[in-house]
Amino acid sequence: MRFTIFQDSRKGSRKVNQDRIAYIYGRDTLLMVLADGMGGHAGGEIAAQIAVRLFAERFQQDAQPVLNNPLEFLHDTMRRAHAALGSYARQFSLVETPRTTCVAVIIQAGYAYWAHAGDSRFYLFRQGQVYSQTKDHSKVQYLLDRGLITEEEVPFHPERNRIYSCLGGAVEPVIDLSRRTTLRTNDILLLCSDGFWTVMPTREIANILTTAPLLQAAPRMMREAQQRGGADGDNLSTIIMRWDTDTDTDTPPATETATLSPDEFRTELERTVTVTDHTGVNNRELTDEEIERAIAEIQATIQKFRH
Repeated sequence: MRFTIFQDSRKGSRKVNQDRIAYIYGRDTLLMVLADGMGGHAGGEIAAQIAVRLFAERFQQDAQPVLNNPLEFLHDTMRRAHAALGSYARQFSLVETPRTTCVAVIIQAGYAYWAHAGDSRFYLFRQGQVYSQTKDHSKVQYLLDRGLITEEEVPFHPERNRIYSCLGGAVEPVIDLSRRTTLRTNDILLLCSDGFWTVMPTREIANILTTAPLLQAAPRMMREAQQRGGADGDNLSTIIMRWDTDTDTDTPPATETATLSPDEFRTELERTVTVTDHTGVNNRELTDEEIERAIAEIQATIQKFRH
């Protein structure tokens, strides 16, 4: 495989960043995953952390050297993450189960596969146009589909945050799966949280990514998105990948995986953990001991659901 990739996550104007992102690749397969913890529910960042880490660990466990069924892997891992969040809440007698949206993409044998729950998005851009994108599980998407509002109204609608599918919710999540999609040279794949797409119109994203090298355009776009968010800006995160680029279009050159051994993986996983305590308080700094305990608790939950 040959690709150029960028990821970034910023807390915007919020006290805590509840987004989590990661990408992991082996010689013949790549996973990208983004989770946006739901701020109205205690422990949104815990939910996002569990979802992303469970994806990462199951991917390294199952991709030996490739996944037998990428769509089944995506669906099964999201369902396991949903169950893991319920288990975590019961273990610590939480009043509310931590919740998160999630979008994940697998690249394998020149094909892309993706799945999502909630309003974190995936776009596939081809030759400057949107070739495919996810459809939000939200009230405003329902209104948009029925022609009751316009696409331009979606980011500003008062009910924009009403989501009907997520991981950790009271009911089983709706998980949408893509078809197997053939990738072409210079296709651009983008995962993002709603803090990004609400301030960056799709046409503008496409234009920026097709008029400048990815590793120049992507950070500039993130800076612009954070500035537009202003004093009320949400957490914003992106993972952006250009498939099979020419090495003279990006600096440094595209990532090459041919030199990896079949059981070797490279991981870019967010290391910083900021979590609420079990009372749901997230407006104070946790001690090092509390952070380590939270990490251990999250890891213990993941271990129960990875196999």
